[in-house]
Amino acid sequence: MQEWMIAMLAIIGLLILRDMAKTILSNRRSKEDDVMQLCESHPQKEKVERYAQSFQKLADTFYGMPFRKDYLSAGQVDWVFCQASGKICSKCYQRDFCWGEQKNEMYEGACSLIRAIEDGQEERIRKTKADWMGQCARAGQFYEEARQYFQKEKQNLVWNNRLIEGRLAVAQQLNEVSKIMRTVADDLYDISQAEPEFRDEIQKKLKKRQVLVKSVWVMDKVEGRRQIFLNMRARSGQCISMLEVAQQLSDICGCPMAPVKDSRCIVNGEYHTVHFVEDMSYEVLYGAAKITKEQEKVSGDNYTCNMEEGGRFVMCLSDGMGSGMDACKESEVVVELLEQFMNSGFSQETAAKMVNSALVLKRQDGMFSTVDICALDLYTGICNFLKAGAATTFIKRDHWVEAITSTSLAAGLVQQIDFETTARKLYHGDYVIMVTDGVLDALPQEKEEETMKEIIMDVHEEAPREMSRGILERVLGYSDYKAQDDMTILVAGVWKK
Repeated sequence: MQEWMIAMLAIIGLLILRDMAKTILSNRRSKEDDVMQLCESHPQKEKVERYAQSFQKLADTFYGMPFRKDYLSAGQVDWVFCQASGKICSKCYQRDFCWGEQKNEMYEGACSLIRAIEDGQEERIRKTKADWMGQCARAGQFYEEARQYFQKEKQNLVWNNRLIEGRLAVAQQLNEVSKIMRTVADDLYDISQAEPEFRDEIQKKLKKRQVLVKSVWVMDKVEGRRQIFLNMRARSGQCISMLEVAQQLSDICGCPMAPVKDSRCIVNGEYHTVHFVEDMSYEVLYGAAKITKEQEKVSGDNYTCNMEEGGRFVMCLSDGMGSGMDACKESEVVVELLEQFMNSGFSQETAAKMVNSALVLKRQDGMFSTVDICALDLYTGICNFLKAGAATTFIKRDHWVEAITSTSLAAGLVQQIDFETTARKLYHGDYVIMVTDGVLDALPQEKEEETMKEIIMDVHEEAPREMSRGILERVLGYSDYKAQDDMTILVAGVWKK
């Protein structure tokens, strides 16, 4: 547990450093020297990379530690045997005979009996116990003692596995932090001055729009998406719309460009550095509808919808076990952690694994929550789905509906959980509909998905919010408008820009 806490504190510190690094590249920079400094500080880049290597080595150290065991080792079986035989055989009148001439047979028989107890199959236990009774005069007493000592050793094995799982979770986090640090190093220093011809073209074209450009920097990132930094100001007394600047820049670059999120709205008389990125190909609108279980004041469902850096739109939905305040708190923790990890640059699968590890380590009274993630790349239209114990997700396109199902366990039950992932290409006019179990459970048994598809096709509203309300209203109609469980419906619509 101490290792877990130390690692989490280290990760928090690194995420803070990472956010500080992002701020350096944000549109709030007011001087060209900020960008220049990034390019001249390559020794600092090497330092960050060394940090990344250190964390990678630390992760490898954790990975090199013993892995979990599902069965007792030979040494543990010997310990159980020695404890049981020491207590029973020391008082037996046949001790000298059994552990003299019959030593090997007695040892093999005792080990077989312990392994049968470990296996847990009643048929094998009965057979092995019957064989042991033919060898040992006090077989019943020996069996009971061996079973008790086995339970003690098995409990130790369970706790050791929990510690090992914690180490593996820490190793996974350290490994991901190492990757993020390398990415940060590349992002910070992979900036160069624009080619003179390109710079001159921008300066001339924007000058006609009363914008003076002092310097131009470019950075090519993932999948060739262009990023441009303009240090500029408007001529005295002028206020130029940033959208107009982006339009001129788009004409020059031959691809749509846009200022980054939360950029300035206008160019005024002071020099400021503004960050432009290649604009996304798709836009998305979303809406939600939910209802709380009858006689409950708080819903056990929680969700978040967030636009992240890099053009990724993410929806996370979690259904806490049961209903009420306890279920709400559990699913709220899941959603908040997923949002924090994914905003910090972790992949959706890694974020889900770390959340699962946290739930396993803090698990009390069997609490667990489902994990349902939909991450849409607004540049390519590729949508990645990740599910752990979550209900079916639906994709509506024209006149048909596709169902994406899952059979995996909910988060918080086991450490080595297998998340089910899949990807789909979305097109103009498609809708993604995410629901919790309460929605499908209200529909006719064994026909839940088919009925849900019919409901979705029957709802003709185009606005996601109205669509989610229409779906919820029709679902409630199957249960006399009484919610037998918490119900949440998320709808996201995708359109080509």
